[in-house]
Amino acid sequence: QVQLEESGGGLVQAGGSLRLSCAASGRTFSLYVMGWFRQGPGKEREFVAAITRGGMLKLYADSVKGRFTVSRDNAKNTVYLQMNSLKFEDTAVYYCGATTSSTPTRVLNDYNDWGQGTQVTVSA
Repeated sequence: QVQLEESGGGLVQAGGSLRLSCAASGRTFSLYVMGWFRQGPGKEREFVAAITRGGMLKLYADSVKGRFTVSRDNAKNTVYLQMNSLKFEDTAVYYCGATTSSTPTRVLNDYNDWGQGTQVTVSA
């Protein structure tokens, strides 16, 4: 298992940008496929993006493709989510998750460990 902690959330105007970070503990960070999920008010947690162990393959939800970029720095035990052209609909609590899956997955139950989440609020 790995402990995760998100940061970088906040209030931003529509069309603006925000960069989220997820810091992980442990020496085995590079063994995990990492994912970003979000949960808006009254909604279930939904897939946003995922990245392979080496960062060479990425997966995005259609709603964020072309606007969000997921990356990771295994030397720093950190995964990032660069969010550009933010929309009001992006408002949610964003969670970082880790999975032992060998490929990126959009399936919520595939992720074993979660951070506490960071709030992203986009004003119209």
